[in-house]
Amino acid sequence: MSCGEENKDSGQSGEFKRTKGTDKSVGSVEKRSVTENGSVSFSQCSINEKLLIDPKLLSVRSKIGEGAHGKVYEGKYGDKVVAIKILNCGSNPEEKVALEGRFAREISMMSRVKHDNLVKFIGACKDPMVIVTELLPGMSLRKYLIDIRPKQLDLIVAIGFALDIARAMECLHANGIIHRDLKPDNLLLTENQKSVKLADFGLAREESVTEMMTAETGTYRWMAPEAPTCGLAVIQHSNIKAGREEALQQQS
Repeated sequence: MSCGEENKDSGQSGEFKRTKGTDKSVGSVEKRSVTENGSVSFSQCSINEKLLIDPKLLSVRSKIGEGAHGKVYEGKYGDKVVAIKILNCGSNPEEKVALEGRFAREISMMSRVKHDNLVKFIGACKDPMVIVTELLPGMSLRKYLIDIRPKQLDLIVAIGFALDIARAMECLHANGIIHRDLKPDNLLLTENQKSVKLADFGLAREESVTEMMTAETGTYRWMAPEAPTCGLAVIQHSNIKAGREEALQQQS
């Protein structure tokens, strides 16, 4: 499986208007400020114009998931069945700016990488904040493991899932991306339920970014053990490995 970068060329320009139809339409009247390098001004962030799609081509159907920062629906982009993630817009100016930054980062990172074990990015809309990806006909790994109880996951299938996850993480790390929320809820099964793909880049960060990463980021049950128990307000990713090695040396 190869790991590479992907760029979209299906950007739209001008104004988007709300449309009516059988399905709910995603879109509103929107004017975008386009810079000379082809990116769209978005508060203090920018989004490449080529990554944006026309919301008039999107229709929303049933809800298939919900998280702290938005909801995911099954829908259509033109004639293609897709997953449509509609993010919360925030209840105050500070929260809005933070969510817009998260949205711009998620688009940037998802659009940069292409791999068989990463959910494919299709496009995004700026207002409302929407991310469109391929729709996997399977379910999350967490739901699958619950559904097969009391049976255990077949060993060969488990090893295959582990390799899929390792390949996805290897691709992200090779591109300088730290996912920060790896858990069964964010691993989606393919139609034959023999492979998984990693989704949800909402908490991901670029490894080169010098900002401090908060210790509470992620989901507690799936965090690295030092994250919720370190007693510090923040931890820096580059120090994690060194800290583990020092602890091992002290125990020996």
